[in-house]
Amino acid sequence: MQHNNHSSHTSMQGTQHNAAVHTMHTATLRTRFAVCLILTIPVLLLSEAIQTWFQYTLVFPYQQYILLILAVVIYAYGGWPFLTGLIGELRQRQPGMMTLIGTAISVAFFFSAATVFFPIGSDFFWELATLIDIMLLGHWLEARSVMGASRALEELVKVMPTSAHVWINGTFMDMPVARLSPGNVVLVRPGEKIPADGTVIEGESYVDESLLTGESKPVEKKQDSKVIGGEVNGDGALQIRVERTGKETYLSQVVGLVRRAQESRSHTQDLADRAAALLFYVALAVGAATFVVWALLGNVEFALTRSVTVLVIACPHALGLAIPLVVAISTSLTAKRGILIRDRRAFEDARAINAVVFDKTGTLTLGQFGVTDVVRYIPQRELLSLTAAVEQNSEHVIAKAIVDHVKTKNVPIPSSSKFKAILGKGARAEVDGRTVYVGSPAMLQHELHQEIDDPKIAALQSAGKTVVFTVVDGRLAGAFALADNVRDESYNAVQELKKSGVKVYMLTGDSEQVAQTVAKDLGIDEYFAGVLPDQKANRISVLKQQGYHVAMVGDGINDAPALATADVGIAIGAGTDVAIESADVVLVRNSPADVPKALGFSKRTYSKMIQNLWWAAGYNIFALPLAAGVFAGFGIIIDPAVGAILMSLSTILVAINSQTLRRSTL
Repeated sequence: MQHNNHSSHTSMQGTQHNAAVHTMHTATLRTRFAVCLILTIPVLLLSEAIQTWFQYTLVFPYQQYILLILAVVIYAYGGWPFLTGLIGELRQRQPGMMTLIGTAISVAFFFSAATVFFPIGSDFFWELATLIDIMLLGHWLEARSVMGASRALEELVKVMPTSAHVWINGTFMDMPVARLSPGNVVLVRPGEKIPADGTVIEGESYVDESLLTGESKPVEKKQDSKVIGGEVNGDGALQIRVERTGKETYLSQVVGLVRRAQESRSHTQDLADRAAALLFYVALAVGAATFVVWALLGNVEFALTRSVTVLVIACPHALGLAIPLVVAISTSLTAKRGILIRDRRAFEDARAINAVVFDKTGTLTLGQFGVTDVVRYIPQRELLSLTAAVEQNSEHVIAKAIVDHVKTKNVPIPSSSKFKAILGKGARAEVDGRTVYVGSPAMLQHELHQEIDDPKIAALQSAGKTVVFTVVDGRLAGAFALADNVRDESYNAVQELKKSGVKVYMLTGDSEQVAQTVAKDLGIDEYFAGVLPDQKANRISVLKQQGYHVAMVGDGINDAPALATADVGIAIGAGTDVAIESADVVLVRNSPADVPKALGFSKRTYSKMIQNLWWAAGYNIFALPLAAGVFAGFGIIIDPAVGAILMSLSTILVAINSQTLRRSTL
């Protein structure tokens, strides 16, 4: 496990390194922007066009050469990111945003430099300076937005403590978390963070899981409770046996899933990339046509101005930001709420889901027996006390469920004697001098020769519930009905899905009676009972053939084929069981109520992407004709700097629109 610890440590260091690189990149852009902005001030003051507009005169010896020197610095230093980007795109034969920006500033600079030595028209020094300033500003804002969106990943890494109190040679000693191994026993004092995934072996407390799973309320932890590394302990001391360390821990898996999701592509991103490539060729064609037309009309200087402006307006700056920023924000938001996205494409497809299939056991239900009904023929406390006195001697799952139920009622459980298990039927014991039998209908009939004649019990049996009987001194004292308890969250999940027009199905290997009872209780549209694990995927395929877009929700064990077959596989897995490879989305909180939340957020995320694409393209549609000078005859034209302002406004609006996704509720 030493290797795993090292891998996890390296992975987390990589995350911090990536964050540091983003920070450095952002700081560099900010510095370039600040330097160029300062140099732009004298360029504007010495510009003949600006002096004419504001009706002042400022003349220096060698004024044009001073402007040229300032422009060289601005072009080389401020334009460096765009020029290197242009070269990179051309080498890859994938022209795009950087190609357009680099082409625009290069045309403006070299033409202006030529005007210093040759009488070929007015220079564009001030347009060049402001163009680079505005593009640097846009890129700086973009880098800040992306860095801010990725900080959630960095924060996840920071939640792990650096040391732990480990039981060594009869005492607790401090040890670096990176050296922990499965089997180590650690002490977590009040207020400290849990250093690794494991199980509580001693102590009781409440822990804060909000940063890891999105659960707002502190969660009670006691003996045999599972805990996650990074949770914050409350006011009780806990001793924990370490089970997972390094890259196998929940937090390491979360970091990996978040990073993988942020790096994965989406269908909308493909659309944006195709639009950017198309826009490049459109810009070149329109720019060339603009130059040719105006040049043929006899105004070469105006033709060049219009061509440069077309290139500036067509720059897909905002288009390049429209999708990645939404991806980064939505991925970090869902991770904070306990919804982990493994596949961006599948998550995007979730907006079209119109049928959700739930596995029953462990998904809609708790996956464990619990007492649902009690039928009594003697006082309830007496029935509970006598039954639990017998069952506390048994290790059977039904016996444990009855004892747990009695404990929740705060009923004292007396001791018993002469306990004897009756194989396959139940058990008997002596309690306070009374003979008590607890067991199945078979025990009742074969051991005591008693028949059941109670419509209440018949109704429980017809509902598919397991019924256990208690007989005291030869007389039937009561009965306990047990079933796999339905999760409280399941009711809300089914109702929310149906409200949104989604059809809800249930798959189970249980009998028809059990399936019918659960489906009726939850209001599920249809169910499939008696389905073996290898048949579940076939049921999903049938629904898809009927035209449904299907999401499968399961626990990821015997549901794996069905999860992989569905259009979107959603795995419910709490604690350390989050890395379910067959699923596209993992619900950490083990709650079906997160299913409609995930589908709804998918719709909002996709909507935000489309909005961003329209914001990015809207200005181009509006401004390209103006840039080409189509309305010049009416006195309506825009300069290159104005074009840069329009495109930067588009970028800023895309960034702001993306940030509004944070206001969405999950």
